[in-house]
Amino acid sequence: MAERRIALTQIRNVGIMAHIDAGKTTVSERLLFYSGKTHKVGEVHDGAATLDWMAQERERGITITSAATTLPWKDHEITLIDTPGHVDFTAEVERSLRVLDGAVALFCAVGGVQPQSEKVWLQSEKYGVPKVAFINKMDRTGADFFGVVKKIQEILGANAVPVVVPMGQEDRFRGVIDLLAMKAVTYSEDDLGRTYAEEEIPPELCAKAKKWRAHLVEKCAEQDDALLEKFLTAGDLTAAEMHGIIRKATIARKVIPVYCGAAFKNKGIQPLLDGIVYFLPSPADLPPVVGTPGADDQTQVRRAPADDEPLAAIAFKVVSDKHMGKLTYLRIYSGQLHTGDSVYNSTQQTDARIGRLMRMHANRQEGIEAAATGDIIAAVGLAAARTGDTLCSRAKPVLLEAIEFPAPVMSVSVKPASRVDGEKTLAALQRLAEEDPTFFVRLEPETRETVISGMGELHLEILVDRLRREFDVKVAVGQPEVAFRETVTVTVEGQYKHVKQSGGRGQYAHVWLRLEPRETGAGFEFVSEVKGGRIPAEYIPAVEKGIIRSMDKGPFAGYPVVDVRVVVFDGSFHEVDSSDIAFQTAGAACFRELFLKAQPEITEPVMALEVTTPEDYVGGLTGTICQRRGRIEAMDTLGEHRVISAMAPLSEMFGYANVIRTLSQGRATYTMHFERYEALPYALAEELVKQRRQQGKVH
Repeated sequence: MAERRIALTQIRNVGIMAHIDAGKTTVSERLLFYSGKTHKVGEVHDGAATLDWMAQERERGITITSAATTLPWKDHEITLIDTPGHVDFTAEVERSLRVLDGAVALFCAVGGVQPQSEKVWLQSEKYGVPKVAFINKMDRTGADFFGVVKKIQEILGANAVPVVVPMGQEDRFRGVIDLLAMKAVTYSEDDLGRTYAEEEIPPELCAKAKKWRAHLVEKCAEQDDALLEKFLTAGDLTAAEMHGIIRKATIARKVIPVYCGAAFKNKGIQPLLDGIVYFLPSPADLPPVVGTPGADDQTQVRRAPADDEPLAAIAFKVVSDKHMGKLTYLRIYSGQLHTGDSVYNSTQQTDARIGRLMRMHANRQEGIEAAATGDIIAAVGLAAARTGDTLCSRAKPVLLEAIEFPAPVMSVSVKPASRVDGEKTLAALQRLAEEDPTFFVRLEPETRETVISGMGELHLEILVDRLRREFDVKVAVGQPEVAFRETVTVTVEGQYKHVKQSGGRGQYAHVWLRLEPRETGAGFEFVSEVKGGRIPAEYIPAVEKGIIRSMDKGPFAGYPVVDVRVVVFDGSFHEVDSSDIAFQTAGAACFRELFLKAQPEITEPVMALEVTTPEDYVGGLTGTICQRRGRIEAMDTLGEHRVISAMAPLSEMFGYANVIRTLSQGRATYTMHFERYEALPYALAEELVKQRRQQGKVH
């Protein structure tokens, strides 16, 4: 067994998550700079951020792909993942949170808890990720530290506890008061904040510091009976006692320590680095990962975070690299991995050999010979591996829970500019689909068009741009199409008898089905209530298979069918003429007939929209939302701006960025994310069905 470079207890695997424009990449760049990992600060607005290495990221000033890097701080090693804030790249956040041990939840001191910060918070809660919070942009007009802390408590239901408080705000923000050490921390302007001083708290801020120190001590004491008793007797706790209890409570997700600063002005970042190593968990603090021996065996298998345990790792990201070929990012939960090792992919039940191992620094690699428990590294040689696959030892197999991703909501057709580009296009699209689990490619049999599907306009725009730049493929892009669905609204039941005689053995199958509507998002459910062997048990799966085949292209408008329960409750069979194929045919035909009697409706993706605008443009912008079948849900004031919250159908929102820019002279901004499916109004549904019939997409 290879010797560890660093103790497991001194490793931190941390991600930065937030709403778009909260300053994630700027904070990440400061973390790299102050830790000594980089020797100059890369700025987003200059297109020079280390972690935003893609050409599209540098041009647009947004993060598109989650970048990993490793940095040192106070004898610890922090693996940092900077995730995108834009909702179109939600897959990057999802897969990062699945493999991280802790997270920094970043909030804008002016914007507070915004829609996407709420969404990523819920994603992190799904995976049980402990968090510290950092309130950034304290130097901005309208900054309100305590207001944001209150919003974190109220909107996110989190026990947010400040461990620092700001000294001044807006243009008077000059540093922070560390409530654990009871010192004022100020930053040198001469060396970009690298030098900082711990001083006595200014007299005018002593009362405020004492008040919030008492609040912190009280919150600590609440977490431990012995400390509570000491607090009630002595009225205070030591810094060491508070460190210990905050760490324990943070890892248990009972407390969220809150820091603040202004990353762009180089203030408040070093205390955040301290908070990451003091309070977020190491891999050794986490419970064993739980899996099964394989897909068919549901016995629980546990792997403790230790080097001497059998290997258990998850592939959380696949990237095509121009020079290295296919890179697979791995998180090792137990055991060790060496260059040249043979590993077993228990998801695909195949073997592979590790060609090379690398530690990543954004898009640069550092070759290593071995990796151990807790490491996040990249491997070359796993050609068949996909996102979510488990890698383990064949002798001691384990299958970990895969990563779930949301379904795409928008599609466009792409056509190669020339015949020569045809094969290149398909190969390039397949490579991009391997990298991105929310990107799908399919060939439309009727039109012979290649259709790509993703999470939104920006997502598809970036992918088409990557086709042109990285793969040198020119494509013409069709009009965007929305991922409509169809479902039933009432319960119906009926029968279908499939009888075919054509000389020799015939076909016979007879089924009674009941179709029932389910709640939005509940999905498809198949139930058998057949009694007395009216349909032999071996034919029941064939009925389900036939129904699922019919659901791919619904009978009403040719869209996928969702949220329906189908019950097979009776039928009959023939000793000689019944077969799997016959029952598949009967199940499919019965489903189609009943579906059209069950008052079908088309549902459409509805987006949550938030528009931030100066007061002068509110009227015009609310008008544009209503024209797009949108509903205004709330209107709030944020400093000198108004925030319009609305729900609007995705099909009406194409090109909205240009409309908003024109109407507000470029001063308004908006964010939009998928919220739920809702019924399409009857008149529009009728028109859509008519169009689909004319196009031959409904059979």
